[in-house]
Amino acid sequence: MSDNITLSLSQVRELSESVLISNGFNAEHASAISDIIYTNQLGDCHSHGLYRLFMCVESIRSGRASGTATPTISDAGPAVVRADANDGISLLAMKAAMPLLIEKAKKNGVAALAINRCFHFSALWPEVEMLSAAGLAGMAMLPSHAWVAPAGGKRGLLGTNPFAFSWPRHGKAPFTFDFATSQFARGEIELYRRAGKPLPEGVAIDSEGNPTTDAEAAMNGAMLTFGGHKGSALSLMIELMAGPLIDDLTSKESMAAAGGKPEAPYHGEIILAFDPNMLSGGRVAENNDRAERLFADVIEQGARLPSQRRQAAQVFNLERNELEIPRALYEDLLKLKKG
Repeated sequence: MSDNITLSLSQVRELSESVLISNGFNAEHASAISDIIYTNQLGDCHSHGLYRLFMCVESIRSGRASGTATPTISDAGPAVVRADANDGISLLAMKAAMPLLIEKAKKNGVAALAINRCFHFSALWPEVEMLSAAGLAGMAMLPSHAWVAPAGGKRGLLGTNPFAFSWPRHGKAPFTFDFATSQFARGEIELYRRAGKPLPEGVAIDSEGNPTTDAEAAMNGAMLTFGGHKGSALSLMIELMAGPLIDDLTSKESMAAAGGKPEAPYHGEIILAFDPNMLSGGRVAENNDRAERLFADVIEQGARLPSQRRQAAQVFNLERNELEIPRALYEDLLKLKKG
């Protein structure tokens, strides 16, 4: 028997929605969450695809996350939107606030969306690509739980603190990157643990602060930032931008609020949108050509642009209308659905 199972794309979405609804999420939340899970799975982003259903279910079973909360969207200023998730998963609030963010960015040149009081589990690239699909450049960032040690430290203080950026390209898939400021995303370490595989060197430390390649020891110790002090400084910036700046929690405060429960981190998120038309004085076409020359120079050297592999996987999976996932994951998800 193969270690993998093949699902049609409609089965991927149906599996996600049925797991969520059977565990207490209403149709609106299940749809918003499944949109992102499906999009990640389509691009072979396994650590943020169907696997993340476990965290969603754990969050609602903890008794703190709401599967039925209606987000409150506020027009907070000429270039500011606030979205209170009211203790729901972030994605319904993000989806509800995105049209107003886009409208404000096109009117003012720049705009910001602050999402507060949300549980968050997802990758950020799908939401910044919503902005690039509207012709805007976009950034998104947020904290998580204090799983990551600062450069030179020996215990968790910072979150994995992802940062995403997307740039619109005329007639082409956008230039997008999305990475944790830790060496690995937390979900990647969990996938290594589930597979019984050793981690690469330099990714994590154990509970005593010693380097480790054991995923289980890493889960009980702390992860490390990429680039040493540079990644650590960037992670601290994200703590501030998506924490005190928008009146929400840092990673350490989020972890304390969880009280040891296995739920998604509870905090805020900031999304920034930029209008190339207004900021360039209407010279979008000329500057798009300059950006394309920059991308062409990268590719000419034999390098690849961020997200090219993921975007190719999306096209491939869409064309064949199916994808593969580990059989063990599929069976665990079916149990989750029954639970």
